[in-house]
Amino acid sequence: MTQISSALPATSQVAATTQAKTALNSDFQTFIEMLTTQAQNQDPLNPMDSAEYASQLASFSSVEQQVLTNDLLAGLAEQMGSSNLAQLSSWVGMDARSEAPVYFDGSPVTLYPMPSRIADEAYLVVYDDAGAEVQRSQIALDGAPMDWAGVSQSGAPFSQGSYRFEIENYSDGNTLGVSPVETYQRVEEAQMIEGQIVLLLAGGQAVRPSDIIGLRS
Repeated sequence: MTQISSALPATSQVAATTQAKTALNSDFQTFIEMLTTQAQNQDPLNPMDSAEYASQLASFSSVEQQVLTNDLLAGLAEQMGSSNLAQLSSWVGMDARSEAPVYFDGSPVTLYPMPSRIADEAYLVVYDDAGAEVQRSQIALDGAPMDWAGVSQSGAPFSQGSYRFEIENYSDGNTLGVSPVETYQRVEEAQMIEGQIVLLLAGGQAVRPSDIIGLRS
């Protein structure tokens, strides 16, 4: 199942621009109809005040200009999104380093933990796709890469699926909070989803390009 490694906005800039444009176009059409009706139904013996009419025409021009500006901005946003998508497609087939959850297929996973520098104890905590803790083990404090075999303390292998890792840090028995664990995963595809570019990793995980902190062939 495709997952986003970190929270993405519920509505993208392009979608928001499109909604604003639709609402503005609706208001623009309503304004035209009201102004036309007012001109058609004015009393010939008591016509509309010229200053008021000029003010309404100025408002008409302002609304029209705003509609045209929004159309231009929406077009530019779409072009920039397509350009970035084409550029990021060159990442497909490369290994991307991030904090995204990892799809475990039974093979060991190389982890890059980052324990706190002031910690005197650090524990690797593993969570399954549902967010439940499935394993906790003490690790070294040097931050060296380590292989996670995906087996329980009894030696039974964990089920295939998505797993998330973090480091719990302690000093003198007091918690220092958590720190991330990074992994390399192959980029399978670059997609535009709801106006946002995301990278699909092996196993279906999805991350934003900004979440990638390293690439390798």
